[in-house]
Amino acid sequence: MGIKSPEDFMKQNITLSLDRNVLKKVKVLAAKKDVSVTRLLAEELTKIVHEDDQYESSKRRAMARLKKGFHLGGFTFTTRDELHEQR
Repeated sequence: MGIKSPEDFMKQNITLSLDRNVLKKVKVLAAKKDVSVTRLLAEELTKIVHEDDQYESSKRRAMARLKKGFHLGGFTFTTRDELHEQR
């Protein structure tokens, strides 16, 4: 075993059950990419989590913009309350 990096101490192993046919294909895919099955799955899961984080961040920004509203032009000469008082 070589020297471990700080990231190695933060990692945790998991057990995963896959269909045999899926596992065979994953092994072939990992070999084509010249990585281990573990690394292939870790990279793909990291990518999924990153994309979800980006989506949630974008969603929060969009919701904040919607809550703030948009000025679509035009002028308001009287307020809603003023219109109701005139009745």
